[in-house]
Amino acid sequence: MKMITKLVCLVFYVFCQLYIVKVQSTISSRCLDCICFVESGCNEDIHCGDGGASCGPYQIQYNYWNEGGRHGGSYRSCVSNFECAESTIRGYMGRYATRSRLGYNPICKDYARIHNGGPNGYKYGSTLGYWRKILKQGCSQFS
Repeated sequence: MKMITKLVCLVFYVFCQLYIVKVQSTISSRCLDCICFVESGCNEDIHCGDGGASCGPYQIQYNYWNEGGRHGGSYRSCVSNFECAESTIRGYMGRYATRSRLGYNPICKDYARIHNGGPNGYKYGSTLGYWRKILKQGCSQFS
């Protein structure tokens, strides 16, 4: 009986650890909101910026959309729609903002800097100004 109890406890412990890692490595709605407000004021009707390279409320570029999972059929229709754009961001972060790549569980600061600077944006000093804009929207590292 003791052996079964120990085994059940071990399985439960492993399950909880895997669940915690999954929860901690998923971008929060709050962090997404801050990114959206910095990028466009969260305006779904916004046109493309950066000389036409970035589109929609999250100002997503074609390669980002492609690497984020090509959601929604077409690039322009997806990135112009909040739900589809957020699926793209989640796919992109699932690829690049991971514990295995960063060496720790990503936080909002990492997600924002990767959104702004690409897969290694979390390392670049050039994305710190973008992070400061995210902070001004009321997000913290752990949002």
